Amino acid sequence: MTVYFIGAGPGAADLITVRGARILAASPVCLYAGSLVPVELLAECPEEARLIDTADLDIDRITEELVRAHAEGNDVARLHSGDPSVFSAVNEQMKRLDEAGVPYEVVPGVPAFAAAAAALNRELTVPTVGQTVILTRVAQRATAMPEGEDLATLGRSGALIVLHLAARYVDRVVGELLPHYGADCPAAVVAMASRPDEIILRGTLDSIAGQVKAAGVIRTAVIMVGRTLGAEQFRDSHLYSPERDRHVC
Repeated sequence: MTVYFIGAGPGAADLITVRGARILAASPVCLYAGSLVPVELLAECPEEARLIDTADLDIDRITEELVRAHAEGNDVARLHSGDPSVFSAVNEQMKRLDEAGVPYEVVPGVPAFAAAAAALNRELTVPTVGQTVILTRVAQRATAMPEGEDLATLGRSGALIVLHLAARYVDRVVGELLPHYGADCPAAVVAMASRPDEIILRGTLDSIAGQVKAAGVIRTAVIMVGRTLGAEQFRDSHLYSPERDRHVC
């Protein structure tokens, strides 16, 4: 049988994809991170499904559950918050399933940064202002950043920076980006994006840290810094321009 790594979306239960919901409703076993995946999603599981909260399980225990379900002939819905392609810890699970000979499939989901952009009513790429988005995080004691991927280096590009897992380090983020973006650069933080308790903070690189601390935001948040967040004067996209020749391939 198959293990399905399903992107459960950023928080709102109805932001799972149709494909993800269909697989979830047909899987006799579901593994989910109770601290991140909305409990409402579990209502989509079959009535007799085995539900396993992975919040307190290490990688070996999780692998045991996946291999066990496969041996019993059961499909598995392995729910991950956001989209499995970014900061999801899916790689180590897939590696172990490869070693065990267990087939798997990845079902994409709505990533947190996309939900944050939606909450801000902003397109992250704006013609003539910014066409590059960098998804990154900050170094922590547990996981260092590879050489050349520190914020001071990435900031030299001037591109829109999107940081996951960095809210409690907002002072460090501001300090490393200020020399490249300037104090007046637009910045925003969206915590619990798409959830009922969503928090939206808008400001500049000079003011955003104070707002984050005042709001008590320390986790489940996305930090964005870049000029496209405040762009008001820009050229229309060529895609829908009346000057575009729509007969040319």
